[in-house]
Amino acid sequence: MTAPAVPASSPASTGEMARIPGMKTQRNAELGLLAFAMVLVAAYGATVEASRIGEITPTFWVPAALLSVLFLGLHVVVRYTAPYADPVIIPAVALINGLGVGFLRRLDIGDALSEKLPVPGIFAGIGGRQLAWTLISLILAAVLLLVVRDHKVVSRYAYTLGLTGIVLVMIPAVLPASISEVNGAKLWIRLGSFSIQPGEFAKIALVSFFAYYLVRKREVLSLASRRVLGIDFPRGRDLGPVVTVWLLSLLVLVFERDLGTALLYFGLFIVTLYVATERASWLIIGLLLFFGGVYIAYLLGASVGGPFANFYDRAQVWLNPFDSENYERLGGSYQLVQGLLSLGTGGLFGSGPGAGSPRFVPEVQNDFIFAGMGEEIGLFGLSALLVLYLLVVERGLRSALAVRDSFGKLVAGGLSFTLGLQIFVILGGITGLIPLTGQTTPFLSSGGSSLMANWLLIAMLLRISNAARGPAASGGGGTDRPGGGAKKAPAQLHGAMTEVIKP
Repeated sequence: MTAPAVPASSPASTGEMARIPGMKTQRNAELGLLAFAMVLVAAYGATVEASRIGEITPTFWVPAALLSVLFLGLHVVVRYTAPYADPVIIPAVALINGLGVGFLRRLDIGDALSEKLPVPGIFAGIGGRQLAWTLISLILAAVLLLVVRDHKVVSRYAYTLGLTGIVLVMIPAVLPASISEVNGAKLWIRLGSFSIQPGEFAKIALVSFFAYYLVRKREVLSLASRRVLGIDFPRGRDLGPVVTVWLLSLLVLVFERDLGTALLYFGLFIVTLYVATERASWLIIGLLLFFGGVYIAYLLGASVGGPFANFYDRAQVWLNPFDSENYERLGGSYQLVQGLLSLGTGGLFGSGPGAGSPRFVPEVQNDFIFAGMGEEIGLFGLSALLVLYLLVVERGLRSALAVRDSFGKLVAGGLSFTLGLQIFVILGGITGLIPLTGQTTPFLSSGGSSLMANWLLIAMLLRISNAARGPAASGGGGTDRPGGGAKKAPAQLHGAMTEVIKP
């Protein structure tokens, strides 16, 4: 099941081009930034040991050294497969990933000391598992860069990817709660000690499908039927795709009991639609549909219960976190309140790496890792961490603006928005801005599914960035149609140029 056939890409458009003499690739700048990031990770590990153990062990540098080797391997792959890619993305993500590994190891050390056990080894505990997941994630990212030499090739499998994405999102909803439910949200597949969150891998698949669909339909979806208060609203017959995705997001909300996932995928489609059509009316319609659906689910949860009851309970916890009944009952607001107290205890500067008490916050290694780190690095430290995320999102959006084909623009913009929206949903839940969700913090939280999926997202951004920043022959030029195009004859030059600059 594939998209309609398109002409094969020319060798020049597959990314397999020779470097142009005199044109900077900035790979050495990337290497320098990567080295600086790993120095910061090593310093963080040393500070944690000094605070928790009272001394810096001779092996404090080993986790940072292992991470350096892994990221160096990815840097080498990028150097030869995407030489013009943005040089800031990998160092920024590597620093976030490294700090996440360091904090998880800090939890392992704290647990061992509280139980009067020896300091765990480098590969022990959740910190050791996160190191292993980082290795697997970087291998997958390198494989994607090696296999996908032209991002437009992905559009040939748009319908297959779209179907795969929907299946991955809905699988946990149809499975028994005993193997799919964690903390009230049905997002997992758990078989013994093995667990995976399939919805994490649906992001790239659904973004690719949305981008392909909207590139083909953007002219129709841009048509307006009437103008209200200076805003052009679409024709009624064109609302079908939005209503369909809205209904699917509500199904996720009801049957998987997770507001964050529903918001993520519906918001992704609406923003991609807005980028494709430049119609603010789609944002207004999307917001009205989503929040209207959420309010109806809340009312149904209060009156009839059933599959809506979990969302109603979460909304009550969010609205009244300090209510004694909510605080004391299982699954109530205890986690949220402890997270808020942890952030408040940290203040502006924090207690210092390793000097806090993050284990008072339930699931601090997963959903609430921001709260646990915030106690130790304070508001300033969390702000710096958020700036790193903002930098990655900004660089992704910059690539979306610079790449020369519409499919690449929508994919890069959609993936960047996905990353930014995830951070908003997580921070919103921890700070009480929105109800708590089951989303993990990209590159920080413990878990292989999130780490692998987000590194694949970064690899795709690097591929598009290479096309955007490189010479026109590197895959950034050529036809505006998804799937690439064969080299055009001189007589077709005018048509090709018109296609490329088409809005």
